[in-house]
Amino acid sequence: MLSVAQHLGELVLSRLREMGRMLLFISYALYMIMRFPGKPIHIIKQINFIGAKSFFVIFLTAAFTGMVLGLQGFYTLTKFGSEGMLGSVVALSLIRELGPVLSALMVTGRAGSAITAEIGIMRITEQIDALETMALEPFKYLISPKILGALIAVPLLCAIFDVVGICGGYLVGVKLMGVNPGAYIHEMEKSVEWKDVYSGMMKSVSFGLIIAWVCCYKGYTTTHGAEGVSRSTTAAVVMSSVLILVWDYFLTSILL
Repeated sequence: MLSVAQHLGELVLSRLREMGRMLLFISYALYMIMRFPGKPIHIIKQINFIGAKSFFVIFLTAAFTGMVLGLQGFYTLTKFGSEGMLGSVVALSLIRELGPVLSALMVTGRAGSAITAEIGIMRITEQIDALETMALEPFKYLISPKILGALIAVPLLCAIFDVVGICGGYLVGVKLMGVNPGAYIHEMEKSVEWKDVYSGMMKSVSFGLIIAWVCCYKGYTTTHGAEGVSRSTTAAVVMSSVLILVWDYFLTSILL
């Protein structure tokens, strides 16, 4: 019984130490961003990598998400004779919840894993140690541009997701199911308010920070060679996805 309690205590303490290291990591990263944001060309490269190269997967996911919402929403609203409300159902679902969350999860799977692997390989091949030896700050060249790139790219991808998803819902609801196009647009315009858009954008910005934070940290602290890189990449994707879902709940409860 004593050994079980000891093992549990060690596990809790190790998790607390890990949380402390992560908080110190993001605090120092934000300090370096304010002091040395990095060269614009490095930030643009990260925006291109995180944002532009994720466009296709975001477009495809948004289109089919909007179409599924159109189908399911029409099926549900038909039971209450409210097919004309389909536009508001699709728009609010995408703008407030599905757009920020799904776009962030897609970016985590495509770009976040690559960021972790890139920094992890630099760590195990001692490239980061070489930067420190030459008195060059690794955070300035490796971490800060990635965080800034994610903070800019993820909200833009979320906006694209919302627009494409609404168009997908329109395509299914109006063209396939026969919903009145005027009613679809009118109800959407009437129900969507600025606070809904603001809520979605706030979520996407915070999700971008979470993705860059977790993925950079896991890559930066990689150990044990190639096996360590694979473990860090898996842990980064899982932790980022879980934190996105948990943080989404807290932000939703605050922004309602």
